[in-house]
Amino acid sequence: MNSSPDLIVIGGGIIGLTSAYVLANAGVQVAVYDRSDFGREASWAGAGIIPPGDPFRTGTPYDHLRALGAVGMPILSAELRELTGINNGYLRCGGIDFLQATDDYVVPLWQQEAIRYEALTVGQLAMREANIASPVGSPYYLPDMAQVRNPRHLRALIAGCERIGVELHANCGFERFLMDGDRITGVQLTTGEVATAGQYLLAAGAWSGAILEAFGCTPGVVPVLGQIALLQTNANVLKSILLFGKEYLVPRGDGRVLIGSTEEPEAGFAKRTTPEGIESLLAFANNLVPALRDAKLETAWCGLRPGSPDGMPFIGPVPNVRNLFAAIGHYRSGVQLSIGTAQFVRELIMGDVPCVPLSSFALDRKAGRMARTAFRS
Repeated sequence: MNSSPDLIVIGGGIIGLTSAYVLANAGVQVAVYDRSDFGREASWAGAGIIPPGDPFRTGTPYDHLRALGAVGMPILSAELRELTGINNGYLRCGGIDFLQATDDYVVPLWQQEAIRYEALTVGQLAMREANIASPVGSPYYLPDMAQVRNPRHLRALIAGCERIGVELHANCGFERFLMDGDRITGVQLTTGEVATAGQYLLAAGAWSGAILEAFGCTPGVVPVLGQIALLQTNANVLKSILLFGKEYLVPRGDGRVLIGSTEEPEAGFAKRTTPEGIESLLAFANNLVPALRDAKLETAWCGLRPGSPDGMPFIGPVPNVRNLFAAIGHYRSGVQLSIGTAQFVRELIMGDVPCVPLSSFALDRKAGRMARTAFRS
């Protein structure tokens, strides 16, 4: 192994890799370790929806991190493409959010953030998306909603990290921390080796909860299975992302339409697609867009999202450990929160003024009811 880096990141998903990339660009020597191949868990499985936002006008810390991603993703996408030659598929395609009666708080949050939107009549909806059936809910068009292709973005991140000197260790899992009092002195790896650094960042997604139990820290991060289906159509049936509660349709621009997603906390760590889950996704898509009934099911996959009790991530120092930080529990929003989280992590680790209050995502906070945010997925 090389000489000890400044920081070891445990977990090579989008949160760990983006944090490593941002920190390495700030001059920190970083090594990343993952139990399997990089980015192949929840990060790979997501839809890559990037809601719009203005970080200078957000009403909540969560929305501030999301808005940092909204303005930062086109910049990062262009930077990674120039650095690696990989196009992550960033596209500002617009989206339509079908709000329900219980979503009365959403539009005021958009207004506070000066997010562009348009309430659509039935006729206006039909003009924008001719293939949509009459759905339940009030449609709002958001022209600045965007998307990335998750697998492509992960490949670009991995290649970008390699180009700027981040040490990447795939298939090299965490076994336990080695301690001297309240300070970590190293990480025992599944390979039998010990890796050492000055500081450590835990970003192991749904597996993070079990790791933190060794310190008596139990924030409540659990796996939530999400299944996704991909359709192949003969034409571009949709132009915009469609959001309908916890389900969505994402047109990829090449005739493919992604359908997501189920939400199955009862599955535990059993990562598998099921006929019932995929059938429910197809039924949702066919009811909302009848033209998709003739589409071919190209493939289906799933991921274990790191759920949290209130839907908010945990980001910050781990209590009672001097040199361990965590960035976990991003649930359905890993892609859209990744850039904001990486900035927050960089500020914490380098001792800069944080962009949001430390208490906002503290690991020892008391989780209340589900947080109200400007976007739900």
